[in-house]
Amino acid sequence: MELRGRYKYAIDTAKSFGMDGSAEERDGKLYFKGTVQTQEQANKIWDAIKTIPTWQQDVVADIKAVGGGAAAPGATTYTVKPGDTLSKIAREQLGSANAYMDIFSANRDQLSDPDKIKPGQTLKIPQVARK
Repeated sequence: MELRGRYKYAIDTAKSFGMDGSAEERDGKLYFKGTVQTQEQANKIWDAIKTIPTWQQDVVADIKAVGGGAAAPGATTYTVKPGDTLSKIAREQLGSANAYMDIFSANRDQLSDPDKIKPGQTLKIPQVARK
């Protein structure tokens, strides 16, 4: 159970996307196998796995996207990681750090200040026009 604990963030990220599959620990490795609806979701699960420096020695993963397209408008979410800021999330998710207020506005139900986000929070990422 040690690896499942170490990769809890990645497992929680997979659950948040409704991944159909499992993360099983056996023979000293974590076997992560499943499907999600979009490639973006699969990439985010991979990003979560890669937050652990030893992931290459710890994890055997097969995560596939079955929907083929992007998430439905308004359906994209992001789980805050340690060290994240809204500007950093906006740059990664929307292509511009200046779009941080769009994320803040979409999450006013849970955020009172754009500088106060916490690891583990799941934020809605709005669909904005990219330039």
